[in-house]
Amino acid sequence: MTDEELKFENKKTSIGFVAQKWWEDWRPKTQSNGRRSGDAGAFARLRRADLHAAMIEEVTCDLFRKLEPETKMPRECLFERAALIAAVLTHVREDESWKVAAAAGEKNGDQHVLHPLRLRRLFATRSAPDCLIAFRRLVALLDKKVNVADLAESLFDWPDEVRGDKRRTRWAFDYYGASSAMPHATDQAAA
Repeated sequence: MTDEELKFENKKTSIGFVAQKWWEDWRPKTQSNGRRSGDAGAFARLRRADLHAAMIEEVTCDLFRKLEPETKMPRECLFERAALIAAVLTHVREDESWKVAAAAGEKNGDQHVLHPLRLRRLFATRSAPDCLIAFRRLVALLDKKVNVADLAESLFDWPDEVRGDKRRTRWAFDYYGASSAMPHATDQAAA
């Protein structure tokens, strides 16, 4: 297997890829023949839902079932993460290629899209309900154009104590356009 095939194979089974496929399958859209597909009603309910309301949506349960084989996370925690991911992804209108943190760090004139103080507040969020509010605001600031896979992986990691800290570190480097300078896991272990 070539390196390119291996990268695609890894992406195909990642949390982000699964969530991106879920979003693409369920989001409301008009097909070329004029017919509408997706579930506009479920997405509308999820856009207004808190975590508990998001958990009872069929589309959230579908995401949970698709994520379950990808992780060893306890089912209760995974179900909460699936609800968080679903409730935030429903605000995304367009899938972008930029990493979310890099897009947030992009400058409009002399200001970042996401002000550094807001970034600090985002970094301070730890609970899933707080993440729901903060990431919905972030998606709105990014004009609802976000890298769906990257956002889903970030939402999956963010409330976790260990993976969340690693994700926030990655975000800091990406936000300031210094991802190439980010130390690798082996460098951090040696320190």
